[in-house]
Amino acid sequence: MQFSKGRVRGGGDGSGPSDGHHEARGPAPTDMPRDVPFDDPWYDALASGWGEAGTVAVPVPAARQGQGPRPEQDDDLAAAEVYLDVQRSPAFQEVRSRYRRFVVPATVAFFLWYVAYVVAATAAPGLMARPVVGAVNVGLLAGLGQFLSTFLLTWAYARHARLRRDRAALELRWDTQELTRGARGGAA
Repeated sequence: MQFSKGRVRGGGDGSGPSDGHHEARGPAPTDMPRDVPFDDPWYDALASGWGEAGTVAVPVPAARQGQGPRPEQDDDLAAAEVYLDVQRSPAFQEVRSRYRRFVVPATVAFFLWYVAYVVAATAAPGLMARPVVGAVNVGLLAGLGQFLSTFLLTWAYARHARLRRDRAALELRWDTQELTRGARGGAA
């Protein structure tokens, strides 16, 4: 029998459904072992091994049991200051500005192109049905243009990132890691 989130899950005792589906059977009994996973809304039962044969429940981490702060907490606060300093730095602001100068206009242009296609398809069906070559009409070409523009925008974004931001962002990341390592007293 396995436990998850304070509920008893089906087991091999014959008392539960045998079709592979397990039901929650209400609150766990008071004689439940101490190594039951803590009740966490983000607890992923499948990732934790629930439902797999031969798994053992993970005990509650010490930080969740109400014990005092971790010894590394001061180091974490120093590292947080490093990240805030980097965020305020001109180099970070430049990388962020380059990102926004590309993404905002590209997003607006692509959204307007998408809305124009939808509006034209609903408001001007005669225009969209106008034949261009044989059975190919304006609506079909505009729809294929949606796919083409998606691929072109993806290519343009990757190129812009590679040429305008990646090197500066990588240098900023390297500097941040070095500063963080120094703030933690040389620990990795």
